[in-house]
Amino acid sequence: MLSIIVPTFREAENILPLVRRIRTALEPAVEYEIVMVDDNSRDGTDVRVEELQREGVPVRLIVRTTERGLSGAILRGFREARGDWLLCMDADMSHPPEAIPEMLRALQENLADLVVGSRYVKGGGVEKGWGFYRWLNSQVALWLARPLSPVRDNGAGFFLLPRRVFEQGRDLNPIGYKMLIEISVKCPCHKVVEVPIQFADRKFGQSKLNFREQMLYLLHLKRLYDYKFGRVSRFGQFCAIGASGVVVTLVAYATLQKLGLLREPAYALAIWMAMTWNFVPNRYLTFDLTAHHPVLPQYLRFVLTCLAGAMVNWTVNYFLIQQVPWFSRHIYWAALVGIGAGTVFNFFGSQAWVFRLGRQEKK
Repeated sequence: MLSIIVPTFREAENILPLVRRIRTALEPAVEYEIVMVDDNSRDGTDVRVEELQREGVPVRLIVRTTERGLSGAILRGFREARGDWLLCMDADMSHPPEAIPEMLRALQENLADLVVGSRYVKGGGVEKGWGFYRWLNSQVALWLARPLSPVRDNGAGFFLLPRRVFEQGRDLNPIGYKMLIEISVKCPCHKVVEVPIQFADRKFGQSKLNFREQMLYLLHLKRLYDYKFGRVSRFGQFCAIGASGVVVTLVAYATLQKLGLLREPAYALAIWMAMTWNFVPNRYLTFDLTAHHPVLPQYLRFVLTCLAGAMVNWTVNYFLIQQVPWFSRHIYWAALVGIGAGTVFNFFGSQAWVFRLGRQEKK
């Protein structure tokens, strides 16, 4: 049996036309159920579902009253579905139900682990009138996720997979509105097939994509990069934050001198400001799993680690210039090596001491 999971939030106007298109596409050839997971819309979605049930449609409604979020709704639907195949699609009719039989054939004929209704393979596309901003937003989102997944349209919300693949997924904990990328990273999707679709604009209701959802998407990607690449991902974030700290140091140093502070105390104060700047995003982004720990002890350990890292930087730089003739003629290269050594020291010190996980958190 095919289980079709449709997450909804204030989509009452779309329920009846969507389900009728699904029925036309699948009956009588495919045994199916429709599982609608609603985030307590209170807009008449339940009335529409009851009407369909009276017509004999195999549809049921799950209402979530304490949770919110598209990915979480999909995950709930997958877990409560009864079918051997799990299909996700949006409620706004942007995904054509007429493509479902082709996606089922692709799954069965190719013994695929994942089938995606894709806008970005040959034959796929989007409805005219999308606009440049929406296209650009989509392309940037896809580009950011490219290293995580082989799927060309890794931001798609229209996908199909066998239950066995879903049940083998590890640590599924999606946030935001992109469930496919979570599935493709954390489930054993070794063979992926993309079926071209024509993506349509919604006819009723309003889009739920806003700035908050975009920020959640970035946080979701961050967590998936950490999951897939581990320490390499966190080191990249640590270096990017450190680079921003260099800018803070220079701006603060120049500003403090203009305000009349002497050079030496101005530079010392600028370094402290940069350390504080670096601490905040490292606490809440790079090492976010420890963000609930007491902030003051973390901050003091971070400052001490940075001071020790500065000593490592200076020592390596001094040694290279004094002991290696090539570096004595290329002092800026020696400085770069020193900076690199200090950065590595700071990262491992931050991971092992400043933002260390407790025993229970490591499990």
